[in-house]
Amino acid sequence: MNYPEELKYTKDHEWVRIEGDTATVGITAFAQGELGDIVYIDIDTVGDDVAMGDVFGTIEAVKTVSDLFMPLSGEVLEFNENLENEPEKVNESPYEEGWIVKMKISDTSELDTLLSAAQYKDSIGA
Repeated sequence: MNYPEELKYTKDHEWVRIEGDTATVGITAFAQGELGDIVYIDIDTVGDDVAMGDVFGTIEAVKTVSDLFMPLSGEVLEFNENLENEPEKVNESPYEEGWIVKMKISDTSELDTLLSAAQYKDSIGA
């Protein structure tokens, strides 16, 4: 599986792309593979301040529903609206077209808690 080196990761299987004080968040290739075919994503936190580790939405696959955990504290700025009609983009392109939210980072010191690609691969035994 692919785990881009430029991204940061969480033990909860989210990935983070940092651009200035904005972070793009999605789920990893490992996570989407474990979930199976994704059929719906529910994000109701746009405009909200969410703390690191808090649930910011849910992702529904054919056989299960899983919480999505915020990898950093900050304000949820945007939901990837393409996922409303094409949630399968998370399966097809988890790191590009399948991103889930963009957020404004409120505490940059939390970046130090995220995993590198190598650390994430170790955590999942890849």
